[in-house]
Amino acid sequence: MARIVALIPARAGSKGVPNKNIRGLAGHSLLAWTIAACKKASSVERVIVSTDSPEYADLAQRLGAEAPFLRPAEISGDRSTDYEFIVHALDWLAEHGDTPEFVVHMRPTTPLREPRLIDVAVRAFMATPEATALRSVHEMPESAYKSFEIAAGGHLKRLGSDSTALDAANNARQQFPVTYQANGYVDVLSTAFIRRAGLIHGDRVMPFITPPVVEVDTEEDFAHLEFLAARYPQIISQLFE
Repeated sequence: MARIVALIPARAGSKGVPNKNIRGLAGHSLLAWTIAACKKASSVERVIVSTDSPEYADLAQRLGAEAPFLRPAEISGDRSTDYEFIVHALDWLAEHGDTPEFVVHMRPTTPLREPRLIDVAVRAFMATPEATALRSVHEMPESAYKSFEIAAGGHLKRLGSDSTALDAANNARQQFPVTYQANGYVDVLSTAFIRRAGLIHGDRVMPFITPPVVEVDTEEDFAHLEFLAARYPQIISQLFE
């Protein structure tokens, strides 16, 4: 029985960037980047791809991961949740005699990773039994407290405030709390907590701070990733050589 399973979601049908999970970056698909990172992480015992696509499943297996099932269409749409695909995978594993203690949730849309940081995250979560989950984040370049919403009357207002007075938002960034953005680098989940609470993260989530990374949502994100891969070839060599 594997104690730690990496689970990679890779549904087909992305609309913002078509087929982004298998889109090529520096000669390798995004799926290949994430599978390679998982396989080079010493803490990960099984690498499983959850997909609704036979094509993606075949590619995952050729890249050295497992794709032992296809995800049902009803949990593979635009509004499907992470909880749904994770519980589907855990149910399948349980039916086949394997109930991992930890799930390492790895999104193909954050391809530039160091495998050693996956191991650091896993060890940190395992050493913190009071935590309900671990999520990777990086510091935002500008505090979220300097952000705005549009009020009902059509004027700008500060995020989370009812006031449309904006002058205080011009204060130096050092005067605002540091805020963090979830980035998909590595999340570590507890199977026992998921089963008990019906949630994947809960209310005692351990932060794992990583270097800033690019998460793919747009064509501009891909262009930025291509620039980074070309400028820092060691990123490629650590995973594929």
